[in-house]
Amino acid sequence: MDTAAPIRRADGSYQEPRLSPLAPAFLTRVAVAAAVLAFIVLSVRVAEVDPAKLVAGLPRLWAWASTAWPPYTGDFDAFLYRALETISIATVGTTAATLLAFPLSIFIARNVTPSPLLSIPVRAVVNAFRGIDTVVFAILFVAAVGLGPFAGVLGMIVHSLGVIAKLNAEAIETIPPAPLEAAALSGANRTKIVTYAMLPSVLPSLASVSLYVWEANVRTSTILGIVGAGGIGIEIKAAIDLLDFQKLLTLSVIVLVMVTAIDQFSAWLRRRLV
Repeated sequence: MDTAAPIRRADGSYQEPRLSPLAPAFLTRVAVAAAVLAFIVLSVRVAEVDPAKLVAGLPRLWAWASTAWPPYTGDFDAFLYRALETISIATVGTTAATLLAFPLSIFIARNVTPSPLLSIPVRAVVNAFRGIDTVVFAILFVAAVGLGPFAGVLGMIVHSLGVIAKLNAEAIETIPPAPLEAAALSGANRTKIVTYAMLPSVLPSLASVSLYVWEANVRTSTILGIVGAGGIGIEIKAAIDLLDFQKLLTLSVIVLVMVTAIDQFSAWLRRRLV
């Protein structure tokens, strides 16, 4: 007998149901667990996970690390400029994406969209932007506009546009319908409904989304230089190519300080907005 409900005895106590190994529910759980385990094993094989290689490479890694001290400070001003360039790429890219994403997020939000039918393909485009990483877009824009931070800015705009529009739309869809319906019944047009009924409810959430994306973009922009799209990644790639671990240590410390400061500032600002 296979039932999830406990059996009540004559004396009022309950008998827990017996677990049958041939019950369909039990067999389904076993099949799902076996499938998940098989997928994990397949992933380990495809990823060529080999702990022996890591153990063999640790002495070489330690030898490189031992040459990193003292850190190189000869081009410190140039490194700081690259760090500023990294933050600038993230800031310009996130700001432009926020402005472009706002009307898109209203258009694809199911509770306020002016055209439910057209919102479907627009949502698909937004998901495509979100699904492709910033680095991939940066590589494409490097081919289009050449090496430099502008390619990184363009790549960051496209990817962030998808992320912010998607998260903004989800925030808009959570607002209660009563204020929107009351504004509509009062004769307000769509612009007034969005301005006076929707924005006051979701503006803190929209600001929080943009700050979160900006924070993530600062971290992402540190590697854009590896593909030629500007930022401190250019210096990191050059240091790795030349096995210059003193310079790599300096750059790593700058990145760590920069990202930590941005994270703290963004968290502080979010606490005051939300």
